Amino acid sequence: MNQKGNGGAEGVRAVDRALQILLAFTHGQQGLTVGELLGLVDLSRPTLYRLLYTLERNGFVSASGEPQRFRLGPAAARISHAWTSSLDIAALAQPMLKRLWDKTGETVALFVRQGDYRICAAELPSAQPLSFKRGVGSRERIVLGASGRVMLAFESLQKEELEASARGLDLDLAAIERELAQIRRRGYAVSRNALIQGAVAVAAPFFDGAGRLHGALGVFGPSVRVHAAETEAFGQQLIEECAALSRALGARGMGPGGE
Repeated sequence: MNQKGNGGAEGVRAVDRALQILLAFTHGQQGLTVGELLGLVDLSRPTLYRLLYTLERNGFVSASGEPQRFRLGPAAARISHAWTSSLDIAALAQPMLKRLWDKTGETVALFVRQGDYRICAAELPSAQPLSFKRGVGSRERIVLGASGRVMLAFESLQKEELEASARGLDLDLAAIERELAQIRRRGYAVSRNALIQGAVAVAAPFFDGAGRLHGALGVFGPSVRVHAAETEAFGQQLIEECAALSRALGARGMGPGGE
C-alpha cells in the first residue's frame, strides 16, 4: 500500500515537473535550449532531459537544430485549439463587464474584429435614463470609434492595411496614424461623436494566450456626463479589466496595466 501511495505521489510530481517545462514556453520564442530551460525551471539536468524525452515522444515538444532547441509540439497545439474553440468569449467576459458596469454606471460592451468591421459580442446597457447602446450583433467599420481604433492600434498594421480598412471613407489617415500611436502609449482609446452625436466612448484591448489581439472592451456614455476626468478613470478601469480577461484567455504576465 505504501509503495502504491509513493508511486502515486511520484507520478503527480512528474506531471507537475512536466507542466513546469511546458509553461516555460512563451509566445514569440524561437525555441529554448536545455541550458535556457534549466534557468526557467527548478529541475536537475538529468530530470529535465528525461522529461523532455517523454514530452517529445508524446508530441508535446519537438527538437531541432544545433545547439538543439525545443519548441512546443503538435499535441500542445491540439490542446490549445480544443480549448480556444470551446471558449464562449461573451460568457468568459461577464465578470469583467459586470465590474465595469457597476463602477461606471454606463453601457459596457465587448467587441471582436471581423475583417474591416468590429462586432458587438456582448453588452450591458446603462440603467440611466440618458444612455447609449449599440446592441449585440451590431456592426461598424473598425476604423470608426474607440473600440475599433484601439484594435487597430494594437494590431501593428502596415500603412496599406490601414488604408484598406478606411477605403471609401473620408478620413485623414495621417491623423489616424498619430492617434493610433497615442492610443498605444496610453493603453486605451477615446472617441467623441464618432458614431452617435453626443456620445463618448472609451475602449481598451485584450489579448489571447499567444499575445495576439483578441478584441476590446468599451464604455459608452453621454458627453454631458462623461468628461475628461471620467474618460481617464474609465480608461484605467478598462485596462485593469482587459488584463483580467487576457489572463482568463491564457495570457501570461498580464498585470493591471496589461503588461
